Amino acid sequence: MFAMLLCAFCSAQITFAQTNEPFAPAVLPGNGLKHFDFFYAGEAQARNMYIVRDGKIAWEYIDTTGRGEISDAILMANGNVLFAHQYGITLINKAKKVLWHYDAPNGFETHTAQLIGAEHVIFVQNGNPAKVIVINIKTDKVVKEFALPFKSGTHGQIRHARLTPAGTLLVAHMDLGKVNEYDSNGKILLSIDVPSVWSAAPLKNGNILVASNQNFVKEITRKDEVVWDIQLKEIPGYKITDPQLAVRLPNGNTLINNWFNQWDKKLDVNNVPVQAIEVTPDKKIVWALRSWAAPVNLGPATTIQILNNTDNGTEKAYFGDIR
Repeated sequence: MFAMLLCAFCSAQITFAQTNEPFAPAVLPGNGLKHFDFFYAGEAQARNMYIVRDGKIAWEYIDTTGRGEISDAILMANGNVLFAHQYGITLINKAKKVLWHYDAPNGFETHTAQLIGAEHVIFVQNGNPAKVIVINIKTDKVVKEFALPFKSGTHGQIRHARLTPAGTLLVAHMDLGKVNEYDSNGKILLSIDVPSVWSAAPLKNGNILVASNQNFVKEITRKDEVVWDIQLKEIPGYKITDPQLAVRLPNGNTLINNWFNQWDKKLDVNNVPVQAIEVTPDKKIVWALRSWAAPVNLGPATTIQILNNTDNGTEKAYFGDIR
């Protein structure tokens, strides 16, 4: 029951009743599971991650001993995976051996993390107070931390943060409805209002791609100018209800996941939602993912990392003088 109450916040802004109306067209655009090779993970009652190649599961990690939900996961070029799973953070290698692990203190949660080089992990820890923390994973010593603004409560504070090419940190403050940029000393360099923002990612052109629980994805400038947006409820033929992460692909299209809340919704196997869409700049859907049954049952989507997108901004990340 506790988990149900917690995760109800994740979709508090967007809910839908059971309906006989289809959640997506019977025939989807694109080439199904073969459209991309990708790494996949999502907030779910099970902590599962997958690599899909040529339309088949090539690698999977099924955590049966931990607890919490996977809110963030990054596959590195060497095959290692760093993932934040609500009550901790884990780094594994492609052989599924745990290389490093962090347990959040009681009353705190961890939903987002990123590697810095080979020796440091930066993450946001929800709680009172909310914090940015950098740990040396070789020594397990905290080398940097500072407090973040937050509202009361823990679970709904922050879901996503990403380092920028300038060595700063973009934090999506879901509870505050703001995207803030911090330097390595905790100074706020930028603050933009984005209601119910779930994620914020820096783009190569200097803009920021945001996804919100209010069912939109936008590209905004650092001066808070909207240069592209898509209102997901207005897409004809689809019911896209819970975007979490959005990614700008090398071809200029935008990949948007569509999360399904297993805690307060029951999946209708005869009418399942798509888990992701690829949208062109003129908002045409050219690919949609729907894979809820064996042999490739991917479950709910939070993050989808395209494998041939090698320049994804994570491998050369740094934070101030921490590299």
